[in-house]
This record gives sequence, C-alpha cells and structure tokens, in this order.
Amino acid sequence: MKTIIFYLTMLCVVSFALANKAESQNMKANTGGGSPDPQLSQKDNDYLDRQSAVFLDSVQAILAKYPPVLKEGKERGYAKLLLDAVFHEKFAAFRKSAQDFYHAQNGKLIQELEGLKVSSGARVWKVYDMGFIVRTSSVTMAFDLVSGITSGSKEFALSAGELVRIVKQCDLLFISHKHADHAEKAVAELFLQAGKPVISPAQVWPQDSIFSRILHPKPIAEKVHQIKLAGNRTLEVICYPGHQGKSIDNNVSLVTTPDGITVAHTGDELNEGDFMIDYDWMDQVAKHHKVDILMPNAWTMDILRVTKGFNPKLVLPGHELELGHTVWDRLPYWGDDAYLELTYKQLKASKYPVVALIWGESIKYIP
Repeated sequence: MKTIIFYLTMLCVVSFALANKAESQNMKANTGGGSPDPQLSQKDNDYLDRQSAVFLDSVQAILAKYPPVLKEGKERGYAKLLLDAVFHEKFAAFRKSAQDFYHAQNGKLIQELEGLKVSSGARVWKVYDMGFIVRTSSVTMAFDLVSGITSGSKEFALSAGELVRIVKQCDLLFISHKHADHAEKAVAELFLQAGKPVISPAQVWPQDSIFSRILHPKPIAEKVHQIKLAGNRTLEVICYPGHQGKSIDNNVSLVTTPDGITVAHTGDELNEGDFMIDYDWMDQVAKHHKVDILMPNAWTMDILRVTKGFNPKLVLPGHELELGHTVWDRLPYWGDDAYLELTYKQLKASKYPVVALIWGESIKYIP
C-alpha cells in the first residue's frame, strides 16, 4: 500500500512539473518578440500574415469582377471592409501579402498608363493617399503623387523603377502642401530631371536647393496662371489659397486642360473650429467654373459643403488608409463619420455621383 501511495505521489509530482513547464512555455510563446509586431508572438504574427493573405486574395477577386462604377453594388463594399480590416492592423505595411497587394494594384495602374490613350473626357487613377493621376486627350497630370514610404516600410513603398515609369507617363506634378504623405522630394526630383513642371506652395522644401526649380504660383482666388508644357500646350491653373488649419498653406488646384476638362484637387484642405476663412472663396467656385471632377480629402470636416461649392459632375474622394497615420486616424472606407464628425455619409446620399477608388484603380469620366 505504501508503495502504491509513493508511486501515485511521484506521478502527481511529475504531472504537476510537466504542466508547469507546458504553461511556462505557452506563456513564453505569447509574451511577444515576434515580427513584424514585437508585442505578439511569432505564431500570432504568422496567423495575421495568413489572414491578411486570405482577405486580400478575396479583395482582388472581387475587384476583378466588380470594377469601379457610379452605382457600385454591395460586393465592392465588402471588398473595402476587408481592406479596412487588413490595413487597420498597426504593422500591416510590413506584411508581405499587404506589400504584394499594393504593388500588384499599382502594377496594373502602370500598365494602363503605358498603354491607354484617352480620346474624350478623362481617365482618373488613384495611386496612394491623395495621389491621383488624371489623363485627358491633351495632358496627363499628377496630384500629390507619393510612393507610400510614409507607411514606414520600404518594401511597401513603390520602388524607384515603378516611380520612373509613372513619371514618364505624366506631364507635370501638383503638390498641395508640405506634409510627407503629399510631398515626396524624390518624386518631385524625377519630374524636374525629366524637364516637367512641379507646382507647390512656398512652404514645401523652402531651405532645399530643389526649391528654386519648383513653380510657386501665388495662391489667389480666381487668378488664372498659364502653365506651359512641352509640345506647345498650356494649362490654365488657379491655386486657391487653402489651408490645413491655421498654419499649413494648402493649394487647392483648379486645372482646365487644353481640351476643356476642369478638375479640382483639394489636398488636405480643412476649415476647422474658428478658422473658416476658406469657405469665403470655396462656396463661390461653381459660380465661376464648370467643374468636371473634384478630388477632395474624405476626412475634411464638411465634405458635403466643399462639394456644393465646386458643384462637380463626379466626386472622387481620397486619403483613405494612410498607413503613416496611427490606427484610429487611418480613414476607413466605412467612414467612421460619427466619431470623426464628418458629412461623408450625407455626401454619398446626395445628388452628387461619388466613387471611392482603391489603390491602382481607375474610372472613365465622360462629360
């Protein structure tokens, strides 16, 4: 009997020791130190990698079947929700599936740019953040073109080779303001080296040697600037004196092409709090111009009022999923309007046609 009790006691001791060892190993496996998120274990990170890949495969399948249209169905809405889920993880830009998705989308954009001619109207591509490319029969314009390096991941950002191919297809670059997710010096340098104009506010790189090579039209409401391009082409440009709050000068560019298409890009225009002076000119734009396409930042405080001021035929919002922002401040496609106090939902329910493009996508505009 004593022998049996002894063996049972030893069995309990060994089992307890093994259980403690297993629990210790399990705790150790979940204490962090994995990559790319050091607060998670490697197994946790690996799971998020697999989930990201599955979600983004689904997104690509949906987008291939349901391209951008004026009245999009629920399928594209589901794709955008999956994008929100993937890219609202702090380290999303460091996950290979996310990098592959971004490069694949912009790879399609580059192929389209290199092969597509526009005979009438305009074709508009979304690159990243507030980056848009607009092509008409007479000109191809880039607005706030950046690589995505503000995500913090070199592997996520467009490569030098990809940027060279994009710049080769464009005639000039507009930069709205000095923030790095809108103004990237390496991109501007590519335009200048190719003899193509770059237009920006004077706050962009004022202490750098590149400054003297950039055009700085005076931002005055309704003052028309003539921008000369190669091939004896001329653009009519108005740089409205916009702002992002009180301290950041932000050009709101209104451009009329030689073939008569007028587009407006707002950069990070923001009337906020007691600083509302930009509405003085913004509410009047449509009285002076017939605007075809408006590209506003979707997070601006009253996007519906901004849109009414321009009264465009097509609205293409931007600035969704800027990965350089903290998670809560990466504007999701679902809007987060209540928290951010936006009027985006009201805009989408209004008379204005609104199409939210995803990186690399394009849409045809017919006047």
